[in-house]
Amino acid sequence: MVPVRLRKLVPSELDEDQREVYEAIAGGDRSRGPQLFPLAQADGSLNGPYGVMLHAPRVGGPLQELGAALRFRTSLSDRIREIVILLVADRLGSEFQWWAHERIALATGLARQEIDAIRTDEFVGADEAESTAYALATDLLRGETLGDEDYARAVAVLGEQQLVELSVLVGYYRMLAQTMALFDVGVPED
Repeated sequence: MVPVRLRKLVPSELDEDQREVYEAIAGGDRSRGPQLFPLAQADGSLNGPYGVMLHAPRVGGPLQELGAALRFRTSLSDRIREIVILLVADRLGSEFQWWAHERIALATGLARQEIDAIRTDEFVGADEAESTAYALATDLLRGETLGDEDYARAVAVLGEQQLVELSVLVGYYRMLAQTMALFDVGVPED
């Protein structure tokens, strides 16, 4: 489903600022390697949150860059990143996030039963880092404050850099889920 509340923007209609954001998305890191979900429709309009970002390119540009940094330039493992994104998608009911990142998660090595366990809150990580990241992301999504003892344990397992990256990852995908909910963005029809 394309944005219902916002007019979809096709490449021929874009102004200079919108075109710059479009090119960063359609021609950037997301377009390299195997395409596990389509970034655009046949008419060139962008799917998911990317189409929304074009409507406010001065915000959309930095948002898409943050998303690319979180997807391609953190020290988090691909598995941890996708576990956390799927957790956010499930807890916030983000159809598009689940649809897109389920495909990515499978490609990064998560098994079907691990993905299903995220939906039932029965996920057990393959190692201590995955379990710690899952627990921390769950706490963040519940709005719980991490106590000193739990924080020290998380730092011991993940390190400070990964804790920062994990916190920003949860916040970013929460923001995307909220934005897509506001503008009624779901899974593409194709």
